[in-house]
Amino acid sequence: MGYLRDRMGTILAIFIGFALLAFVAGEVIKSGSSIFKDNASEIGEINGSAVSYKEFNDRLDLSTAQFKQQSGQSISPQITSYLQETTWNQFLTDRLLGKEIEKIGITVGDAETQTMVSGANPDPQIARQFTDPQTGQFDRAKLNQFLQYLQSPKADTTQVSSWRTFLTELIKDKKRQKYMALVGTGLYVNTLEAQDDYTAKNKLANFKYTVLDYASIPDSKVTLTDDDYSAYYNEHKSEFKNKQELRNFDYVSFNAAPSKEDSLAIKTQVDKLAADFKASANDSLFVQINSETKTPITYLKKGQLDPKLDSVMFAAAPGFVYGPYLSGTSYKVAKLISARVEPDSVKARHILLNPATEGGIDKALAKADSIKKLLIGGKSFADLANSFSTDKAANQKGGDLGTFARGTMIPAFDDVIFAAKKGDIKIFTTQFGVHLVEIQNETGSSKVVKVAQVDKPLEASQKTQNDVYNKAQGFLGSLTKDNFEAQAKKAGLVVKKADDVTGTAATLPGLDNARALVKWAFKADKGDFSEEVYPIGDQYVIGSLTQIKPVGYLSVDDVKKQIEPMVRVAVKGKQLAEKLQAASNGASSIDQVAQKAGSKVVPVQNIVFANPVIPGSGPEYKVIGSIFGSQPNKLSKPVVGAQGVYVYTLESFINPAALTNAVREKQTLGQALEQRANEKVLEALKDKANVKDNRAKFL
Repeated sequence: MGYLRDRMGTILAIFIGFALLAFVAGEVIKSGSSIFKDNASEIGEINGSAVSYKEFNDRLDLSTAQFKQQSGQSISPQITSYLQETTWNQFLTDRLLGKEIEKIGITVGDAETQTMVSGANPDPQIARQFTDPQTGQFDRAKLNQFLQYLQSPKADTTQVSSWRTFLTELIKDKKRQKYMALVGTGLYVNTLEAQDDYTAKNKLANFKYTVLDYASIPDSKVTLTDDDYSAYYNEHKSEFKNKQELRNFDYVSFNAAPSKEDSLAIKTQVDKLAADFKASANDSLFVQINSETKTPITYLKKGQLDPKLDSVMFAAAPGFVYGPYLSGTSYKVAKLISARVEPDSVKARHILLNPATEGGIDKALAKADSIKKLLIGGKSFADLANSFSTDKAANQKGGDLGTFARGTMIPAFDDVIFAAKKGDIKIFTTQFGVHLVEIQNETGSSKVVKVAQVDKPLEASQKTQNDVYNKAQGFLGSLTKDNFEAQAKKAGLVVKKADDVTGTAATLPGLDNARALVKWAFKADKGDFSEEVYPIGDQYVIGSLTQIKPVGYLSVDDVKKQIEPMVRVAVKGKQLAEKLQAASNGASSIDQVAQKAGSKVVPVQNIVFANPVIPGSGPEYKVIGSIFGSQPNKLSKPVVGAQGVYVYTLESFINPAALTNAVREKQTLGQALEQRANEKVLEALKDKANVKDNRAKFL
């Protein structure tokens, strides 16, 4: 009791400590977080610097918006995957190079920034934005006007913010350029290196060889052992270092494509639509209500329509209905609305009014009518455009739009302009505002047709989808950890393989949008099969994880299947080398070796070290390298090459003229070295860095 009494304080402290720890641990387990660091929102970590999901997603959204604006393409799963990878690499570059730049102390001062923006030679990114597309000349006045606008109280806050972000990235880029310039300054090519390179490109070798091809030994005659695999693995271990985690899995798919019954049902619907379309008095409204694809109805030249329509619409009368016909994966019906002859191209100039600043459409139209009267009265079009038009780009040329063909402008604009005559002044409205356009000239003429189209995609019915889904569910219900292949074979399904899949992969062979399946694979353990059926396109897919390849060096077992063909070649190489060595024993010439080995002698002329290709065979680096290290008129030992095992005799070298001026050679090598350095520096920093990539959990 005395012992307990003396130590009661310590015992109580320990007891309370354990109780508190248990309480905290329980809360942590329930919340799923860490008591040391909340990393639930971190998409990755670069040398201890976290990359949050929000900042990654913000930059990804910006890159996606820029891609859409610049390319005009829709964002497919492949493009999404590309943009995600690019965005991650941007973070790597920023963090890794940024740390090195900060360590060295590279800066960009205010005066230097000013020079990049508005100096005698602005940064190319700025110059491109303020270059006249017609003349290709940098417009300094337009740049100065923009900079003054940014400093004015009326400047749009979003534009100001975007400009500041742009300047920040511009300064970062300048720092990187300085860093790479420092690296480039440290690179040097000496005269000996220049001489070696010159010799490698110009020294000629003439030789004879005999070869035993690997194909001379059937694969069935080669038995591979564990020692064979280990020997090849140890010799090429550096090739099996994984820079990111990869996973292999098998999968089966159940095809839920439309059945014959589905196709017939849709065809019946479109047959009825065709009759209604023919009787319709408002074709535009009919298309908007009934068509799956809302394409604008505009005039088109011959060759711009679907080939099936192109052959009939230009010979038909307005009101003619063609179809239903199958085009791609849709049934379509087309109706000829009208046909006319119009110019191939038009030269025009315009004045654009903004209804929002004019007090509405009516007032903008009235103002355009007043401007038209001034033009008819002799006022200068260019002066009026500069005074009233909101199209600043065209105003730089007096409102001139140049000469353009149909399709250059929006359909609503084209339909008015190409129906007009030379000298006409047209006033009309589009989504951009109220236009006043003068037709200055017309060139050529062609027949055009306006065709309205209604389409219905060929899709599987709900019944078809349900039937296929139920089959997939039945297969899933029959699976255990080790019977995936057996059950697939029993069900008559083809097991497909997805090997070396990255955590951010968006597509798989035959599957265009497989992100859900890939995310499952990166949460599963080896041997697991998917917990659900994944709908991907018109397929229902079930997977089974077969292998996890972690970051770092892969084991022999991890790469055994991958290296099997190379190991087989290596074993054949040993056997053929022994055969050629036996043929070489006691032989005094290459002809004797070939005769004993049952092969033939091939003469080769004028081979250079820098291009190690044997005519009729392909690249043979080991063989050509060995030849250039040989003495003439000596029979070589067997050399295991890429296509087979060789024995050769060097006949002669033809040395080039002496290198009299190494300066140009050094410059060429130096430029190539500097270009490689730009890639290799970042690659070296990545290899050295501690990078945690959690993208597979988020994207």
